[in-house]
Amino acid sequence: MIDDPNVVIVDIRDVRERGRGFIPGSVHAPRGMVEFWVDPDSPYYKPVFGQDKRYVFHCASGWRSALTVATLQDMGFEAAHLREGFSTWAEHGGPVDVPDAKPE
Repeated sequence: MIDDPNVVIVDIRDVRERGRGFIPGSVHAPRGMVEFWVDPDSPYYKPVFGQDKRYVFHCASGWRSALTVATLQDMGFEAAHLREGFSTWAEHGGPVDVPDAKPE
């Protein structure tokens, strides 16, 4: 699904976790802001969540993303999640990008 243009992978880990590596092409939406960014009536709404696409959320191990997706589904937003999260994704050889090191 990583190459499917109709799938948006959403990384809900915090910025420090994401800084150690992320799924290429994923969108970063910190866990504390997801509901606000998804809700079109929110002043914090992000248009990336208004597309007619499939959304797959992930965290490090699957716990936060499971709760996030349950909440989003209660809000009427269709979503799925990576059951075992980014850690298992990386362990099984899934592609991972690492941000460039910051200049000193």
